Amino acid sequence: MKDFSFYNTLSKKVEPLASYEPGKIRMYTCGPTVYHFAHIGNLRTYIMEDVLVKALRYAGYEVTRVMNITDVGHLASDADTGEDKMLEGARREHKTVHEIAEFYRNAFFADCEKLNIKYPDVVEKATDCIVEYIELIKTLFERGFAYEAGGNVYFDTSKLAHYHVLTRHKSVELFSAVRDDVEEDANKRFKTDFVLWFTKSKFGEQELRWESPWGIGYPGWHIECSAISMKHLGGHLDLHCGGIDNIFPHHTNEIAQSEAALGHVWCTHWFHVHHLTQKDGKMSKSKGDFLTLSLLEEKGYSPLAYRYFCLQSHYRKPLEFSFEALENAKSAYEKLMKRVSDLPDEGVFDEAIAAPYLQDFSTALCNDLNTAKALSVVYDVLKSDLSGMTKRALVRQFDQVLSLGLTETGKDISSPDEAFSRLVEAKIAERNAARAARDFNRADIIRDELISLGVTLTDSRDGTAWNLSPKQ
Repeated sequence: MKDFSFYNTLSKKVEPLASYEPGKIRMYTCGPTVYHFAHIGNLRTYIMEDVLVKALRYAGYEVTRVMNITDVGHLASDADTGEDKMLEGARREHKTVHEIAEFYRNAFFADCEKLNIKYPDVVEKATDCIVEYIELIKTLFERGFAYEAGGNVYFDTSKLAHYHVLTRHKSVELFSAVRDDVEEDANKRFKTDFVLWFTKSKFGEQELRWESPWGIGYPGWHIECSAISMKHLGGHLDLHCGGIDNIFPHHTNEIAQSEAALGHVWCTHWFHVHHLTQKDGKMSKSKGDFLTLSLLEEKGYSPLAYRYFCLQSHYRKPLEFSFEALENAKSAYEKLMKRVSDLPDEGVFDEAIAAPYLQDFSTALCNDLNTAKALSVVYDVLKSDLSGMTKRALVRQFDQVLSLGLTETGKDISSPDEAFSRLVEAKIAERNAARAARDFNRADIIRDELISLGVTLTDSRDGTAWNLSPKQ
């Protein structure tokens, strides 16, 4: 097992990863809010987290990765107010919140599969852990960190000596990034307090509600990650990951409520991926138009060319997206694939000669996950005078982490996973029902949804057949 160092947002320095149980990493990653397709900026974060997991395993660590799926309670603003994202999606598409969550959950994992992002060890929907949220909130009441006001339950941040531990800001400074159009919650005792449980809110049409000691309602956004992490990983978390936009308020509030409930340090290492940007700023769904993986595919770009594009940059640096830059990455990726496929099957694997390249690759990964340097080692191997067999063996080993499909003859896309198949069949049945009712507008919307997932439909007298479109 090799020492593995990366930038810890908590300590503000690159330092070795030290786990609570030596050699075993308990890792939590914030999953998607399934109200819309993931944009490619979201997917950059998941790509880099995937590389991190695979690099840790490559270095000899045993990693258990847990991810949540937010299908309730995620508010759109920075200050725990604003629009409920799940309701927003349901109203936009005239569906139930359950239908929205199921569709976009499957769409997210379909994107992950195309990008060779490994499915986490545990995936937990927020709506499946209501009991855990209630128990955690009860503990916070017992410890004096929760209060009721205006029908809701809040966390009292004034009881903490170090609420700002992750950001190193004073509490008043944390509001410099909060949008001006966010209304203030008059029920809060202090501005940084946040909702643990809603029973009264402006979202009277909220579909998902549960019984609780404080009335019928639903959980706040932040409570879910703490409770899901504790449910599956216990009270000591080694590594927490997410995008830098999660640092405040989400991860800050996770630390506050978790350590208040546990009475000790909860998570020791925090890994954050910087934004994917465009010339006009951060890529975001709030701007209206946003780029999805399916749109890149429609323009002729392989998902793995986008993964290659991301790996060329360090995860802690903003990555500016343009189609010109992606075109360059596509060209470089295709040339790399050809160079690997053209390697002759000659000679034998020479372990002694291969050792320095293995060391260079490992060093690049273990020193703050330098994927650009790791890629350069692949090119060093291809330019060397090693035997074809040795080169191919090294590239195959490196691709356990890079996951660019460098030594694959092509991924079999004729057999999608069962969940995706169920999704497609359900949408086809819904489309057929709409056509039978002569609601052709609805039928066309469903067809377009499936096309966006890479599904091609063929209608005939015998019914509707489907298949996944070949990758570009």
